[in-house]
Amino acid sequence: MTDVSAPPAVLLSLRDALGDIVSTDAAELDAARADRSGHVADGTPLAVVHARTIDDVQTLMRLASASATPVVTRGAGTGLAGGANATTGEIVLSTLAMNRLLEVSADDELAVVEPGIINADLNALLLPHGLWFAPDPASRAISTVGGNIATNAGGLLCAKYGVTRDAVIGLKVVLADGTLLELGHRTVKGVTGLDLTALMIGSEGVLGVIVEATLRLRRVDPSPISTIGAFFGTVEAAARAASVITSSGIRPAIMELIDRNAMRAISAHLSLDTREDSYLLVQTDGPAADEEAAAALVVIRSLGGEAELSTDTAHGERLLAIRRAFHPAMVAMGEVLIEDICVPRSALPAMFGAIEQIAARHGLVIATVAHAGDGNLHPNFVFTPDPEAEGGVPAQVWAAADELFLAALRLGGTLTGEHGVGILKRRWLGDELGLPQVELQRQIKKVFDPQGILNPGKVFL
Repeated sequence: MTDVSAPPAVLLSLRDALGDIVSTDAAELDAARADRSGHVADGTPLAVVHARTIDDVQTLMRLASASATPVVTRGAGTGLAGGANATTGEIVLSTLAMNRLLEVSADDELAVVEPGIINADLNALLLPHGLWFAPDPASRAISTVGGNIATNAGGLLCAKYGVTRDAVIGLKVVLADGTLLELGHRTVKGVTGLDLTALMIGSEGVLGVIVEATLRLRRVDPSPISTIGAFFGTVEAAARAASVITSSGIRPAIMELIDRNAMRAISAHLSLDTREDSYLLVQTDGPAADEEAAAALVVIRSLGGEAELSTDTAHGERLLAIRRAFHPAMVAMGEVLIEDICVPRSALPAMFGAIEQIAARHGLVIATVAHAGDGNLHPNFVFTPDPEAEGGVPAQVWAAADELFLAALRLGGTLTGEHGVGILKRRWLGDELGLPQVELQRQIKKVFDPQGILNPGKVFL
């Protein structure tokens, strides 16, 4: 008779090959089921493997491939789409221990890093070299560069400085069978063959395991910054001002929009004595910072905004801290479904109007912030959990989210600007891409992962 309590053969093989980096600690297994989206996977994964080297990753993938065991690659667990949540029968490959800065080249303005390095820690290490890594997600203090790459993260600075894809020029990737690929280049230009580096960025762990990245850096600019904080009576007016600023040829480094509900939550969380109108935050940098800020100020005031401009760096950072406090403020309110749509910048006022109508129709509180410089909105649904519903999210909230996504698509937008599809958005993938493209993407996955063992159930239904 088979002993059903005996460890699976693959777990015994992992322990034999990798030793004490293989953990079956109950708390670690439980933590690997969830991320910051609030979604918790059913069941319990087999083990967490804390890889320290590329060899560790290759060994794990060879054993997993030989036994057809699913593997979920995971960094800091800060995802917002259920993209790295593990379930029964899956091995969690943690890259957090692979966190070194391997090389900095000031001459070539690049760095080579392991995937587990934290975004903010990387920039702290680069600062003495006079360099910085531009992708700036709100989670920069806690998210890994590998996770940023897996979701093509953006952040506050991406309208001017680009998203993660713009800052990655090379990758080392371990495939499902343990094969190590070296993709991309260290040169400014490079068009040899198909661009598999770009394909891997934003692939959410379904094509391979990122084990090293060569990053494009920027020089630290000592020029002063200018920051504008502006209150508007309606969020549509604030969105219109943001759209006009961009269409006027002004390129702020940061342009963030906080609606009234979000501002109310932030004010309560930070104990701020401030207005609870919609708020537009604009920051310009570089040699033309003052000139661009002055031009933006004219636009804002012409559209009814009550604004102040500051050239004090510390004051600017305090204003940015208000925006960065949004997610903690929402968590303090209770359970939150954090969404991530993107529309053409000219459609921002219409999208904010649609959000207000959807919230009213469903009797929900939706607090929204936006990277207004690139049209990326983060509507947050506040709700009381329903233990019988998918992920604990009530059907009413999913119905409102469905309307939200379809409204974004009608305006020429997309389901996700930077969080990824993961589990939570896969049901809408066909609405945006169409079935022929979804099937083509499934075929591409099969080329890289014939057995379907890499992050199964994510992105594709």
